[in-house]
Amino acid sequence: MSHADFVHLHLHTEYSLLDGACRLDKLVEKAHELKLPALAITDHGAMHGAVDFWKEARSKGVKPIIGCELYISHERMADKRPGIDDKRFHLTVLAQNFTGYQNLIRLATAAHLGE
Repeated sequence: MSHADFVHLHLHTEYSLLDGACRLDKLVEKAHELKLPALAITDHGAMHGAVDFWKEARSKGVKPIIGCELYISHERMADKRPGIDDKRFHLTVLAQNFTGYQNLIRLATAAHLGE
């Protein structure tokens, strides 16, 4: 398998607070150097870097794939029961198209607002 056959679909950037360190410009530059056909970002619960990533990747000829790693829980944050609802689950989702991107934005926004 060459690099051109590989697409990284789960990657945290500088926008994954306390978890990611990849700077978007350096990340895309490396993907370009390795001749990766596409690259996804899936920051933790955040879509803050999506537009910058999209622009940077397109400028280097790398297909940008926008995603997000969502937190799944049984209860809302305000309804959590200590010691019972402490388990968190992650779900990595990728947008297939612009409608999917809009849906991810809605989900991330709702989560940040506690809806």
